[in-house]
Amino acid sequence: MALEELCKAYWYPLYAFVRSRGHSANDAQDLTQAFFAKIIESNGLASADESRGRFRSYLLGAMKHFLSHQRERAASLKRGGGTQIIQFDSLDPEARYAVEPSVNEDLDAEFNRQWAQEITSRALDILRLEMTEAGKANLFAVLKVTLTGKEFDRSLAAEQLAISDGAAKVAIHRMRARYREVLRMMIAQTVADESEVDDEMRDLVKAL
Repeated sequence: MALEELCKAYWYPLYAFVRSRGHSANDAQDLTQAFFAKIIESNGLASADESRGRFRSYLLGAMKHFLSHQRERAASLKRGGGTQIIQFDSLDPEARYAVEPSVNEDLDAEFNRQWAQEITSRALDILRLEMTEAGKANLFAVLKVTLTGKEFDRSLAAEQLAISDGAAKVAIHRMRARYREVLRMMIAQTVADESEVDDEMRDLVKAL
């Protein structure tokens, strides 16, 4: 995963973590931007090597360290405050934060939940793009609910798609398999060793 994409994937989970620590919306945006500015300027991402383990754990630990140094934080804000290091989501981050459920008292667990939601959302976007480019946009639109664990009527979907129930079953199986592949691909780029992917996948399901 490219550096910019990594930063985008973790921007909102870290923003939500900072907000949950009691910082205002404006301060949380400035702090999150300043954090990424500091870590990129200092080449801190290079420290997320094999000795550091999972990128998710590294970033959360780095943010905690960043927030604990008030004077350094203030200096970083003066240098980077207002500088848009990472492009915000199309939805204002505070608008998104406002509709989140009550914050878990375990802030680390809440960060992991936000991480899991961000990763799955981005995986869905990749799958949507792939299927759209393959001329299967309608198939994705009808069957995507099967990827979220929500109640689903396969016979109704088959009718909507004008295919047999058996064909719908096969399409669902292929979508789910590809979705898992995309998730594993994304997670594999944020761990030090391939053997950690399965653990991260389990953590993702647990966090959701």
